[in-house]
Amino acid sequence: MWEEGEDLVTHLAEPADPEGTLRNAADVLGRRTGRAVEVESGWQPHEDWEHLWRQGLARRRVSPRIVVTPSWIEPGPEAEGGPGDVVIVVDPGMAFGTAEHGTTRGCIRLMDPVVRHGDRILDVGTGSGILAIVAARLGAAFVLAVEGDPYAVEAARGNLDRNGVTDLVELREAWVDEALLKGLGAWNGITANLERGLLEPLLPGFRDAIQPGGWLIVSGILAEDWVQVVERLEALGFRSGAEDALDDEWRSGLFERVAGLP
Repeated sequence: MWEEGEDLVTHLAEPADPEGTLRNAADVLGRRTGRAVEVESGWQPHEDWEHLWRQGLARRRVSPRIVVTPSWIEPGPEAEGGPGDVVIVVDPGMAFGTAEHGTTRGCIRLMDPVVRHGDRILDVGTGSGILAIVAARLGAAFVLAVEGDPYAVEAARGNLDRNGVTDLVELREAWVDEALLKGLGAWNGITANLERGLLEPLLPGFRDAIQPGGWLIVSGILAEDWVQVVERLEALGFRSGAEDALDDEWRSGLFERVAGLP
């Protein structure tokens, strides 16, 4: 998936009922985002699939020390980065999560200064696994990456191996809800790059799963919805920290779980 102006573009295998699939996609996206969503389709020859979806992806410096590069770019000095750089190699496959989307970039920029050596990090809706990999490469002692989409899990597993972090990251195939969060213990930090409709029901569970003084990074929030999300988090006992608004319509934020608050 990549951005073209104000549109998001992706490729899918041919469905049995193309018109029904479009109607269903528009309905599901509309209900989850709370707004009307227009879905359009076109046909692409199968032989061009791999070439076309790779066109939208390139090597990017996302933060002062984090560089994200697609797996198919030839290695060399630029791909290796400079002194002190952390280079993340990603092949998204059928999963969401590349440095081409503003929500992913926002999360990475916020993670760069706050992940500490020895942290235990929970990555909810890991997609390609990119945020879990970033956490591990920044020094986290253990990362639990949870994802319910089996295609995304497959892509994430390959990326964990590609980045040499399989001994630090546990990948679990599951859809996250409050009940699951209650059984996972306490974390130094949680990352959740989810759209608002999926994110908000999980916020009370995040509060209970983060150690006092720990942090939460959320993204996938449109600018016009950001104030309401911040107010909800503050009401739950979080203190607002850094806000990332470098990617136009998208907002990402860092929040601290305040000790002693309900």
